[in-house]
Amino acid sequence: MAAKDGEKLSLVPNKQKQQKKKREKAKDNGEYLKNLGQQLLTSRAHINNLPILLTYITPNSPPQHALESLLSLQSFFTPLLPQLSSSSANSANQEPDPEIVYLTWLRSKFDDFVRCLVDILVSPQSEDALREIVLDAVMEFVKVGNAGKFHSAIYHKLLRAIIHSELGAEDIVLVLLASKYFTYIDVCYFTYISLEKLVRTLEAKEDGNASLDAEKKIQSKTSMELSIQKMKFLLSRIPQLEALEENLQMWNGLGLFVEKDNKQETIAVKDKNTKKSQKSGDKVLSSRSIAKKLKLKLTKAWLSFLRLPLPLSVYKEVLVALHQSVIPYISNPIMLCDFLTQSYDIGGVVSVMALSSLYVLMTQHGLEYPNFYDKLYALLEPAIFIAKHRAKFFQLLDASLKSSLLPAYLAAAFCKKLSRLALFVPPSGAIVIVALVNNLLQKHPSISCLVHQERDTGETLIGEKRKQGIDHFKNEEMDPKKTNAIRSSLWEMDTLRHHYCAPVSRFAVSLANDLAVSARVPEISVIDLSSGSYGTIFNDEMKRRVKQVSVAFYNATPTSLFSESDFPGWEFKFTANGSEPHEESAKRQRTVGVEA
Repeated sequence: MAAKDGEKLSLVPNKQKQQKKKREKAKDNGEYLKNLGQQLLTSRAHINNLPILLTYITPNSPPQHALESLLSLQSFFTPLLPQLSSSSANSANQEPDPEIVYLTWLRSKFDDFVRCLVDILVSPQSEDALREIVLDAVMEFVKVGNAGKFHSAIYHKLLRAIIHSELGAEDIVLVLLASKYFTYIDVCYFTYISLEKLVRTLEAKEDGNASLDAEKKIQSKTSMELSIQKMKFLLSRIPQLEALEENLQMWNGLGLFVEKDNKQETIAVKDKNTKKSQKSGDKVLSSRSIAKKLKLKLTKAWLSFLRLPLPLSVYKEVLVALHQSVIPYISNPIMLCDFLTQSYDIGGVVSVMALSSLYVLMTQHGLEYPNFYDKLYALLEPAIFIAKHRAKFFQLLDASLKSSLLPAYLAAAFCKKLSRLALFVPPSGAIVIVALVNNLLQKHPSISCLVHQERDTGETLIGEKRKQGIDHFKNEEMDPKKTNAIRSSLWEMDTLRHHYCAPVSRFAVSLANDLAVSARVPEISVIDLSSGSYGTIFNDEMKRRVKQVSVAFYNATPTSLFSESDFPGWEFKFTANGSEPHEESAKRQRTVGVEA
């Protein structure tokens, strides 16, 4: 028993020795890698250290070893990049030059180095701090890797690896790339170019998925949706053209937006650290020319992206931001009409989101869409009054109905449809409807007959008497032309004067008072009312100072909830035990029968 205890005690020091050896080994590896890097930087005789250092730049290597190897290789390759050609130009008949062979070999190792860095960058198991350092190293190679010019091939490899990887749509790599480097106009320029190319690869991938089985199709669809989400993230994080023009910065000051033409306008381009102008023989394009070239690439990238099968979440995000972030900056906004009209025809929330961009194309870019008002009329449903983007919808609805060229039957149809909806929507929606109806009546005097429709008791042409109290409006009809709204009246607005919610009834009474005045009253701003809810109504009522308060007062204590005069022909009499009188008499008759 004592021997066993001694064995257990001896195991503890052995474990500690093993852990100490591991720490010393790791330390030795760090020193070993540092020595390899110093030897590589001091003499070409130690060039064989390069492949050894490359083996440590993997996602599975310890972060400190990968970082030490990265720093050594980056210091080695950076001064040699201008000498490295993309391909060898040796003739088959000539004996290869040893120097060219050496540089070609270095070029292949540099490509391996970049590939290893990208693998670490897109690996989820790599530490975030290491991935940030790797991203900075790759972007430094992008800056000077092409003989001192912007290396678009390395940048495209970087974006392709990120888009096709398993990284999330808001991974730290995407966030760092957008926050650090999208302030440079050349990075944004090549981002648009690369994303357009990646869209084509995704389209080809989608066409090839038709022959896959069901399980692989689901996996491929999930992977494509993730890629689309990351592309949407990158496109949405690129600053607007005005911001780029105000702070015209280049990640690499050579090669892009430079022409050797003495007629071009010369401007000073700010590099990352210092302000420096181009060489005397090169002329930098003017800011207007740069914006024009960038706008063309932006247009191609967005049009290509919108052709993809967007997930519903991405679809909604695109529609919400399209009229502010895309339409003002693309070269020809009319090119978006097919995408927007198809979205508008879908119906429901998607149509509401597409309305903003479609309205911009119609009012500012001359788009003709004959079915616009028919589709807009179809969107008037009770669900729209509790939708997330209802505020913007009501503003656009009010703006769309202000046109003086709107036919009377169409204005009447919208006015009557809104009035009917006021009976079913929440109080906040009823307040918005009162404002919209008021604006319609003020803007279109031709439908003032809806306020008070005279009863026609005369006979029709076929000799039959018209029925009184019948509303000719067809609420279920989706075509505004066939609703017969012009023959109806706004009796719903009169009903709102007795609404249970005090703000609604007060607003309806004020509308009636305004209509009673022959003078023209100003239109009501829908913007202030479109975001209302139960909470806003309650808060407004709590802030409202009430001068008179109604108090319940009775001359005598009431004995019932209702009096007999309230319901003629009804009796509200109950016995002491809670049963009705006829039930009591029936029990008494049964008791008498049994005794007999």
